[in-house]
Amino acid sequence: MRIEQQPAFVLHARAYRETSLLLECLTRDHGRVGLVARGVRRERTRIPRALLQPLIPVRLGWNGRGELATLTQVEAAAPGFDLNGGTLLCALYLNELVLRITPRQDPHPQLFDDYAETLARLARGEAQAWTLRRFERDLLAHLGYALVLDVDGDDGAPLDPEHDYAYRHEHGPAPWRDAHDGVRLRGAALLALARDEMPAAEHLPSLRRLMRAVIATHIDGELRSWSMLA
Repeated sequence: MRIEQQPAFVLHARAYRETSLLLECLTRDHGRVGLVARGVRRERTRIPRALLQPLIPVRLGWNGRGELATLTQVEAAAPGFDLNGGTLLCALYLNELVLRITPRQDPHPQLFDDYAETLARLARGEAQAWTLRRFERDLLAHLGYALVLDVDGDDGAPLDPEHDYAYRHEHGPAPWRDAHDGVRLRGAALLALARDEMPAAEHLPSLRRLMRAVIATHIDGELRSWSMLA
C-alpha cells in the first residue's frame, strides 16, 4: 500500500537501530500509524528530520502494510504551533493521551481536526483546563465512549444544576451519596460540559478528576503527564 500527501502530526519519535527513527503519527484518514523513518539520523538524508517532531503539521507518505510501514515522504503543511511553558505541557499531554487511548489504523477524521484545533486554541492562549476538557470529551465520543452528561443515569431525568452527582462508568450521573461514589460533581459542571459552555472556575477541578477517572478505564495504567498538569 502506498500513501502520499497524508495530513498528519508526529505524536512520538524514538531512535531505532543505528540510523533510523520509529514514529507514532496521527493522520487524518488512517488514524494512528506506526512508521519507520529509515536512515534519517545519518548526517545526510533526503528526508528532513527537522519535520519529524511533534506539533508540526506535516504531509506524510509511506509504503507497506501491517503495524509498521516505511516513511517515504515528509513535507511541512503549515508552521508549527508556538507553544511553551504550560501550553507546551498541555500539548504533550494531548500527544500521550492520543497515543495511549487510540488503536492503530482506526481512522477518525474529526478527531484529527479536533486535535489540530485544540493545539490552535492553546497557541491562542485560551483557557488551558477548559481546552483540555473539551478535547477529552470529544475524543471519548469519537472512540465510542461518549459520556452521558445531561440526564440522570438512573431515571433519565434532566440533571439539576444545584445538585451533586457521582459519575458511574457505563451508566452516567447518579445522585451523589458518600465518598464511596468517587468524584463529586455539581450538576452545573456536567451540564456546562454537555453544552460546550465554559463552567465556573470552581467546577473545573472536579471535571478534571472526572475525565481522568473515565480515561483511566480505557488505558493500561495512568498517563505520566498527569503528574505535571494541575
